[in-house]
Order: sequence, then C-alpha cells, then structure tokens
Amino acid sequence: MLCQECNKRPATLHFTKIVNGEKTEFHICEACAREKGELIPGTSNGFSIHSLLSGLLDFDPANKSQMQGASAPQATRCEECGMTYSQFSKIGRFGCSSCYKYFDERLDPLFKRVHGGTTHVGKVPVRTGGKMKVRRQVDELKRELQFKIQQEEFESAAQLRDQIRELEKQIAQE
Repeated sequence: MLCQECNKRPATLHFTKIVNGEKTEFHICEACAREKGELIPGTSNGFSIHSLLSGLLDFDPANKSQMQGASAPQATRCEECGMTYSQFSKIGRFGCSSCYKYFDERLDPLFKRVHGGTTHVGKVPVRTGGKMKVRRQVDELKRELQFKIQQEEFESAAQLRDQIRELEKQIAQE
C-alpha cells in the first residue's frame, strides 16, 4: 500500500481516527508523518503505551502532589536494586522481584484502579491451583458462616466452622 500523502513510498504507519462515531483511516510513510508532525511510536518523538496508561491512570501519586504544591514525599527506594518509585513510573517495569515488597503500599491502589481488586478472580491452572481453590472455598465458607451466625443458625454455623478448620489444615500441610 502506498502512502496517501506522497503516493511514492510504502505506507508504514497506519492511523485510525474516530471522531463523533465517524471512522477515518490514514496510511502514510514515515517521511510524510514527520513532515506533518505526527508522533511515531518507537522513535524519540513517539510515545509508549506505558506513558499513555500512566497519564490516564494518574499512575504516580507523588507527581500529582508535587504538581499541587504539596511537599515532596520521601522517595521510596528498593534496597535490592536501588530503583525509585518515580523511575518505575517512567519505565513501567521493576528492577527486581524485591521492588514489589518496597513499593507495596503504592501498588495496591494502582492494582485496584487497573484491575478492580487486588486478588485474582480468574481461572486457575489445574496443575498449580489446588491451594488457591481450597482458599477460595474457605473464603466462601467463612462468608456463609457469618450469614448463619447473623441468622442465629448456630448448629449449621458450627458445622461450617469445622469444615473451615479441616480445609485450613489441608492448606497448612501442602
């Protein structure tokens, strides 16, 4: 496919623009895109999907507080690799597995915002999901136990309590 601007070079950039429900597609070469001032992904003037998401999700609350004139919070730094939270927010990747521990308090709100919660609720692999299935069953039984207690069905509640204890023993043994 040739560039729609110059009709000489092959179109390497394909843009889809939707305005008021009307879809328009552009197929242009890199040279014409530079002339028009378009942002080209993967180049110095481009953008990453991470920067787009971090802006949309207000990814780094520290930057927000600085922009509002608040005093800068103390920079959280991973003691293993030395990465700061602001570096993580720019790069979008951690430096090591210990970063999860050091940035934990800032990650929970982020996960809740992106995923809607902090616990996995999707499918579980059959090979490795035994413990997780039992934990889910325990959580469900605990909710049912609370309901039985509220309804003052104490005999049923005692049976549920015993089931929960047995399942928790299974988890501890694995």
